Amino acid sequence: MRTDNERESSNIEDRRGGGFSGGGGGGRGLGLGTIVVALVASWVLGVNPMTVLNMLSGGGAPQTQSAPAQQPPANDKDARFVSVVLADTEDVWRDIFQQHNSQYRDPKLVLFSGQTPTACGTGQAAMGPFYCPGDEKVYIDLRFYQELRDRFKAPGDFAQAYVIAHEVGHHVQNLLGTSGKVDSMRGRISEAQQNQLSVKLELQADCYAGVWANHAQEMRNVLEPGDIEEALTAAAAVGDDSIQMATQGTIVPESFTHGSAAQRSKWFNIGIKSGDMQQCNTFSQSSL
Repeated sequence: MRTDNERESSNIEDRRGGGFSGGGGGGRGLGLGTIVVALVASWVLGVNPMTVLNMLSGGGAPQTQSAPAQQPPANDKDARFVSVVLADTEDVWRDIFQQHNSQYRDPKLVLFSGQTPTACGTGQAAMGPFYCPGDEKVYIDLRFYQELRDRFKAPGDFAQAYVIAHEVGHHVQNLLGTSGKVDSMRGRISEAQQNQLSVKLELQADCYAGVWANHAQEMRNVLEPGDIEEALTAAAAVGDDSIQMATQGTIVPESFTHGSAAQRSKWFNIGIKSGDMQQCNTFSQSSL
């Protein structure tokens, strides 16, 4: 991915090394065992790991204190890369929203190490990158990229860019009210139906990531040979079937919450080939 001489986003919060401490919320501390329980529950039961972690830590949004947000060091190559990618998503989605007579609101991107407070509960690096609609922020521990390369066998800078673009896709869904509608169905439909809605939400975010890539290429010619393949490899690597097989040795389709490897690759492809977010309506599809 070509990033030379591209602008960096100012919407970056660097919390690495700052740590945080609990306030008067009364929640229990979260150790590695708790994280493992949450991740297993999310894979097997189809529950959002943020929800499980929040319940295990004692309930609602934590009363926490964190170090003041700051910009990453100028010589931090990895931080600069995600900052450039975020800036590119800002330019693309501002333009798309304007074309639809609407205004895009930029999300923040938080760099953290280990764990950090969020409006959705305590964020954990073990959960991978995530978006919190409560504070409109994308959270990522950059060590995830090493795991993406080494554990999931999905190397490359455009694979990393796909990760950011997918989470920004969730921000787009939040702005459009899509994620709110899905969340409002919790408790009113069966677990299987909720899982299916979650899959559609995730696949739409994959498609939106593809839409971003299409427009970024058109606007600035950012793609290099092999970039699309890198993104498709990453999308497949984080499919529910790929993760379940790697972590538990079996595949339980009814517990999928993000979609299979084939589905995730398919919907990213739809987005990047069409460049049309109207083609990303996974909720109108009888077959994904």
